[in-house]
Amino acid sequence: MKFGMALSICAGLCGAWLYAGAANAEDALTLAKNPSLWPAPGHDLALTRHSELKQINTLNVKHLQLAWDQSTGALRGHEGQPIVVDVDGTPTLFLFSAWPNIVQALDLSDPDYPKEIWNYVKKTDRDESAVPRACCDTVNRGGSYGDGKVVYLTLDGWLIALDAKTGKEAWVVKNNYPDKGEDGTPAPLIADGKVFVGFGGDEFAARGAFSAYDLKTGKLLWKKYSTGTDADVGITADTNKAHPEYGRTGDLGVHTFPEDNNYKIGGGAAWGWYSYDPELHYVYYGTGNPGLWSPGYRCGEKPLTQAGCNSGKWDNKWSLTIFARKADTGEAVWAYQMTPFDQWDYDGINEMILVDIPNVDGKPRKALVHFDRNGFAFVLDRTDGTLLRAHKYVTANWAEKYDLKTGRPIKVPEHSPLEVGRNTQACPSAMGGKDQQPASVDPSDPTKFYVPTNNWCMEDNPQVRAYQQQGTVYVFSNVYMYPEKPGVTGRIKKFDVLTGKADWDIPDPYPNWGGTLNTAGGLMFYGSLGGDFRAVDRNTGAILWQRKLGSGIIGNPITYEVKGKQYVSVLSGIGGWIGLPVTAGLDLSDKFGAIGATAMTKATGLAMIPQGGMLSTFRIYQ
Repeated sequence: MKFGMALSICAGLCGAWLYAGAANAEDALTLAKNPSLWPAPGHDLALTRHSELKQINTLNVKHLQLAWDQSTGALRGHEGQPIVVDVDGTPTLFLFSAWPNIVQALDLSDPDYPKEIWNYVKKTDRDESAVPRACCDTVNRGGSYGDGKVVYLTLDGWLIALDAKTGKEAWVVKNNYPDKGEDGTPAPLIADGKVFVGFGGDEFAARGAFSAYDLKTGKLLWKKYSTGTDADVGITADTNKAHPEYGRTGDLGVHTFPEDNNYKIGGGAAWGWYSYDPELHYVYYGTGNPGLWSPGYRCGEKPLTQAGCNSGKWDNKWSLTIFARKADTGEAVWAYQMTPFDQWDYDGINEMILVDIPNVDGKPRKALVHFDRNGFAFVLDRTDGTLLRAHKYVTANWAEKYDLKTGRPIKVPEHSPLEVGRNTQACPSAMGGKDQQPASVDPSDPTKFYVPTNNWCMEDNPQVRAYQQQGTVYVFSNVYMYPEKPGVTGRIKKFDVLTGKADWDIPDPYPNWGGTLNTAGGLMFYGSLGGDFRAVDRNTGAILWQRKLGSGIIGNPITYEVKGKQYVSVLSGIGGWIGLPVTAGLDLSDKFGAIGATAMTKATGLAMIPQGGMLSTFRIYQ
């Protein structure tokens, strides 16, 4: 059946539900064109988290009411979102839990009364050691859909493809190994007949990598490391051809680490979000910190000096790097390291959002926008890596600014930890100006982003390195985190990435550890760790509607439409690094616990937020 004919028939039979997903070979590239669906973590492969649905709008959002709840089957760590697709004519929602990583399929044919049609949890060959080795809680960031399959990653490293109709295993492969410090928290990306995925584990001395699997069979097509030789990393003679100042060949992933084979525990894990450009056939992602938080051990200068360690010789490549890779081969087209010689744990894994900006300094640009943990919002040309902007979007005193010609930050030595035993203050904290919680953008307004931010600083005191062993905590630093301003630990901002100015922001006493959703109805949705789920006027920043949910929100809202009714769903369930002291029952009197998270839990009162794991879904009732 032709797509246009399907739309015509559907208009009479099923209201606004559009059966664009009936062809199994389709993935989010095609399905995201249908606003009734939410087929991928970011809705589309550009990670915009934008919906053209507008039945719910600024005028009627006050009538939004709870339609239904569904338990995830797990208590904590819900940093992701469900997906909604059509499975052979049946609108279906797929829900993913934190450990033990349960998947549920809900038939939405009666959209106010969904029916579970199957559920799945892997029963064999599970590795319980993944739970204590999960650096920042037993989180899961969701799954993706393509070729009639639902694909997701378990905490203990199983990449699993399930038949979307039956829940039966199509294929199962091992992607990462807890005994090597590797934990499986990210949501895979499905594009071009491939499944792209990485893993976490920088704080357990993992060696980061990113892989592509065949969607039909699960066969490994390629795997590229974040550290190591040019061959291991996928650096070729053409990498960074337009910007040799970023680094080219010469095994920089080995030689910018001190000591023989130190790069093999050099971090750089790709545990965040991934995006894809179908015209260029490039996949984009960022890498994490270089493992060890006591930075003097990652510098070969004798004696240690800020100038020597930040000269470029000890950049610890390719950690904290935005990679653009060829989807077919994994070769790096360009690689830009945002925080060379990291001294703060400024993981670079936050989402790479792809937008086309019609005028940047007089010319149109295919742009990549990234709000980094280090407090800077980067705009790059996604074709060749040209750095166009690097604006502070939160208080960031570790660097004055970025030199757009060299791409390097101008660091401030008094805010740069280096020597063992010397306490140093810096903003933002290691949790970043924004952690993994994703921003959103309307592609028709491509410079304005809706950004959840953290507003914390820290004191960092590097410690003596006692050992080097994969699978064992590899941090060696005492970190104390505190609110930049008492009583305000989170802010949602509408931020212009070209001017570096915020149109408005919304302060919150609780951290904003969940993502944002924006819609054509003039709304932006988000949740706070206090459990407040809100709808905001995109133009003014006014909160138009809010409801208190049963637990803290670290998940990302989605919206979809079935039978002429628009729904908005969000996961609740406190967790993540910021929620770990609550979910793990840590002693809040230890201000260094969970690498500084206990101090933040105490300062913000998060211990009073109950645990939970629930998907809450809302629609208009008038």
